[in-house]
Amino acid sequence: MDADSKADAFLRVFLDYRDRLESCVFRIVGCRATAADLIQDLFLRLWPRSIDRPEDSAGYLFRSAHNLAIDHLRSVCVRAHHEVSSLREQNSSEFLPPDALLVAREELRRIDKALRALPERVRHVFLLNRVHGRSYPEIARALEVSISTVEKDMIRALAACKALLQKQDERK
Repeated sequence: MDADSKADAFLRVFLDYRDRLESCVFRIVGCRATAADLIQDLFLRLWPRSIDRPEDSAGYLFRSAHNLAIDHLRSVCVRAHHEVSSLREQNSSEFLPPDALLVAREELRRIDKALRALPERVRHVFLLNRVHGRSYPEIARALEVSISTVEKDMIRALAACKALLQKQDERK
């Protein structure tokens, strides 16, 4: 199969699945416009290398779209974390004495460390719920897990935070 035929075959597969790809991404990111943008980005990324075996294109497209949506959420979480940290530092530096500010920053570092120690999905569930305000059913659909799994992951994340706070109280 020559390059033009591969590109044509890939384009047909992409166009056949575009609406379903957008729906899949929408369930994860929760915004139709963002889903459409991500699918457009996906096409632009994959087009130059049009898949060698067009019969495998659909599965590859869906896996790539899912990964792109998760990457998008991660980047949103990272940006939100930095913005919240920045706002906390700005606000706390205006109202807290320097020693209290140091204690608050250290507590934030410990919480961040505790969250980073959690398994990726548990941390992701926690951030989607607590930072982005997503409900358990929304998170379950986005991560393609059961609501019960989301509940268990939240219990695990909250238990880690609680254990961290108890350690800090014991030190005082």
